[in-house]
Amino acid sequence: MENKHLSKNQLRRLPGYLHLLKSLSASGMKYISCQTIASCLDLNKEQVRKDVALISSIDGIPNKGRDINLLIKDIETILGYDDTNNAFIVGVGSLGTAFLHYKGFENFGLKIVCAFDKNPAIINSKISDKPIYDIANLNSEMINKLNVKIGIITVPADSAQEVADLMVKAGVEAIWNFAPVNIVLPKDIIISNMDLATSLSVLSHQLYLKKHKKGEE
Repeated sequence: MENKHLSKNQLRRLPGYLHLLKSLSASGMKYISCQTIASCLDLNKEQVRKDVALISSIDGIPNKGRDINLLIKDIETILGYDDTNNAFIVGVGSLGTAFLHYKGFENFGLKIVCAFDKNPAIINSKISDKPIYDIANLNSEMINKLNVKIGIITVPADSAQEVADLMVKAGVEAIWNFAPVNIVLPKDIIISNMDLATSLSVLSHQLYLKKHKKGEE
């Protein structure tokens, strides 16, 4: 499949498409139309049609739609799920520990192989069979040995920039940042910031509006 340039909104929708398609495929469905996808996910049909046309390697069959399994493969390919990337975590607190225990990342092409921390109580131990190394050993030699290109930051905000700089110096190519702070990186480093505090604020605000709307009725 040729390189596709998808918008952030399209990338956010694709995992939803994939989950639906896998569920329907497991139930025995062989073909699916954009109208069915849109109806199941409560999305605009034209929006879905454009998304599917961009990512699909095949045309739909009149009155049948597209082959579900081929569409699943196309989505997994464009999202990189069929090309597993090794990753490591820095910061083995509550969130970092949860990530080390979670097995589902590999379904999305991400394999966490180890973690780094500065706490002597956990250094050289293992969590879910994944070794915990001393942060002092996070360098280019270790990165090459582990064959990892993705670093995951799960440290407090005041340590995030320092950790990111260390990752970049060691040779990572992409960073998944869960610290509630924007970090400054070279332009060639890929970054995805997951601001949990902002997401929770949006959720809380929407709940607040819902409660007050009910009170006005």
